Amino acid sequence: MTKPASKSHRARPVVRALRGTVFITRQVHFNSAHRLYNPTKSKAWNEEKYGLCSNPRWHGHNYVLEVTLAGEPDPETGYTMDMGALKAILEEQILKPCDHRNLNEEVPFLAGIIPSTENLVIAFWERLEPHIATGRLYSVKLYETPRNFAEYRGPTPTF
Repeated sequence: MTKPASKSHRARPVVRALRGTVFITRQVHFNSAHRLYNPTKSKAWNEEKYGLCSNPRWHGHNYVLEVTLAGEPDPETGYTMDMGALKAILEEQILKPCDHRNLNEEVPFLAGIIPSTENLVIAFWERLEPHIATGRLYSVKLYETPRNFAEYRGPTPTF
């Protein structure tokens, strides 16, 4: 009968590096008011195009934002990106400036745009992309209701 190897003679653990593209998503929630209104058009035009969303007294949404990154897991950590780091980026770049704010009047990086869901996902992409150090930004999806949402996959999307 053989003796088990002593602690000093045991083999070192081996960590296998797996390869492949992984998509990770972080979901956050925020509440904001806005108005869909094109100041270059008439009141009648805006009411026809936007209906109740052009209300001069604003309206609000309980937004759900999903940000997806693509990349290979790091062989040392197993992460594509640390979710805590992604959470911190979303907090600083999107939630702090937008949560409980009027998107038309109180968010400098949205100045001059019509804050439709479509425009917001593009603006959020532009705000987030420089801060993603590992992996790559794959999509920004924003729900204004459970049934109405927009998704942006960058200036050169992959279909």
